[in-house]
Amino acid sequence: MNTKIRKGDTVEIISGRFEDKGKRGEVINVIPKNKRVVVQGINIRTKHQQQVQTQGRTINPGRIKFEGPLDISNVMLVCPKCNQPTRVGVQRDQAGAHRVCKKCQAMID
Repeated sequence: MNTKIRKGDTVEIISGRFEDKGKRGEVINVIPKNKRVVVQGINIRTKHQQQVQTQGRTINPGRIKFEGPLDISNVMLVCPKCNQPTRVGVQRDQAGAHRVCKKCQAMID
């Protein structure tokens, strides 16, 4: 499945947890199979890690903070030209397909 949001895009959170709603961040990872995205600094989770020894290395115990995945429907791409959250269209020409901002018709790619 092709998603219109890619790694490195700036997105705005449009729904979900109260403290994360309205924030912007860069997409770190896209998981198209599950329709999820991981956004830098958003949806921070805490994992309590036990001390584990594998292959002669020791992983230290403690609390690990990491970004959890969000559903792709809860984020909206921010247009680099008009700096507004926008829907994304696809425009095809001889060079191929390009993503286009629905508000200002600027090419995103």
